[in-house]
Amino acid sequence: MLKKDLRLKFSSQRSQLNTEKISALSLVIANNILSLPIWHFTNYHIFLSIQEKKEIDTSDIITVLQGKDKNIILSKMVDQQQLKHFLLTDNTLIKKNKWNVPEPVDGFEIEANKIDVVFIPLLAFDEIGNRVGYGKGYYDSFLKACKANVIKIGLSFFGPVAKIEDVYDTDIPLDYCVTPNKVYSF
Repeated sequence: MLKKDLRLKFSSQRSQLNTEKISALSLVIANNILSLPIWHFTNYHIFLSIQEKKEIDTSDIITVLQGKDKNIILSKMVDQQQLKHFLLTDNTLIKKNKWNVPEPVDGFEIEANKIDVVFIPLLAFDEIGNRVGYGKGYYDSFLKACKANVIKIGLSFFGPVAKIEDVYDTDIPLDYCVTPNKVYSF
């Protein structure tokens, strides 16, 4: 399928999920993450969920990271396809931007090349690790700025499609994708 068709299909499927289902599936995903071989790293980047888009609730994953005493890094959208990254602390003030994306107001900035693991929001992924996001290119630009061996982990309520037909050379594939039913490794 084409990315535009996958965006419509999976946005529609997500829209059918209620708050209780999202919460339950998100907790299973957080528990499934524990099986990944990533816990020897220090700096973990994670997104804060856009509730209006019925994204995976990442609060349980953040709790796991805090329990393992990891540095948690959040992004702020600053320019066209550009993100700044800030360490999450007890003093971090979170506000929604004009697109309803919760993000830190400011804080201790972390360079992308210092990040070890990135949890990536997505709408769909395929059997070889290609992903479909919202199509704005923020994560592709961000991942290009990361070190070459950064671990890229997609989070999805749904399993993979067979193939995304319109993958570009600039698209950066996942290393893993975690769903409620399975952890996929690419």
